[in-house]
Amino acid sequence: MKRGKRYQESVKLIENGATYEPKAAFELIDKMPKAKFDETIEAHFKLGVDSKHADQQVRGVIVLPHGTGKTQRVLVFAKGDKAKEAEAAGADFVGAEDLIPRIEKENWFDYDVIVATPDMMGVIGRLGKVLGPKGLMPNPKSGTVTMDVAKAVKEIKSGKIEYRLDKNNIIHCPIGKLSFGAEKLTENFTALYDAIIKAKPAAAKGQYMKGISVSSTMGPGVQVKAQ
Repeated sequence: MKRGKRYQESVKLIENGATYEPKAAFELIDKMPKAKFDETIEAHFKLGVDSKHADQQVRGVIVLPHGTGKTQRVLVFAKGDKAKEAEAAGADFVGAEDLIPRIEKENWFDYDVIVATPDMMGVIGRLGKVLGPKGLMPNPKSGTVTMDVAKAVKEIKSGKIEYRLDKNNIIHCPIGKLSFGAEKLTENFTALYDAIIKAKPAAAKGQYMKGISVSSTMGPGVQVKAQ
C-alpha cells in the first residue's frame, strides 16, 4: 500500500523501534505534518486474551475527562415520562414504534448512539439485523438499555465511549482531537488505559497488555510504553 508524502514525512519523526511515554507520543504526533482538519486521535491496545472465549471478553464504558471532541447524536426509544426526560436531557431524537419503519425502509441513521428503556427492547429487537452490523444495538453492558435515560444521554453527550475487543483482540478507541494538546490527550489516554487494566478477565493468562499505539486519523502509529 503506497502512502502519501505527509504520512512518509511523519514516519521519519518516529525513532526506529522506540516506545514513548504517553505525553511524549502525543507531543510527537503534534509535530507531524497536519491535515486540513482537526484529526481524531485514536488509541489501540493489543491484549493477551482470546475474544473467541466468553470468559475472556474485555468490554466496558468510560466517560473521558475531556470528552472526545465529537458531538454524539443520541436517539432514544422511550414513551411517556421517560420520553420527556430524554428530551429534557438533550436527546437529538426521541420516539417509539413510529421510528421503526423510518429506520427499516428509509435507511435513517442520522445518529451515533441509541438508548432505550428496557420495555422498548422487544420493539427494537426487530431492527437487530439492521442495527447490529452498525454497532448501534442498545446493550445493558454499555449502559444504553436503562430506565435512567436522562443520565445516559448526558453521559454520552459529555464524552462517554464504549471499548470492546475486535476479532484480532485489539481495542480501538477515539480519545480526543489533535487540538486538545498533549496534556488533555494524556489524561484521556490514562483514564482509558486504567479502565482496560481493571477490566482484565480472571481467565486471562500470561501477558495482558501486549502492545499500545496511538495515532492521528491520517498518521502512522506511535508505540507507547505500558504504564
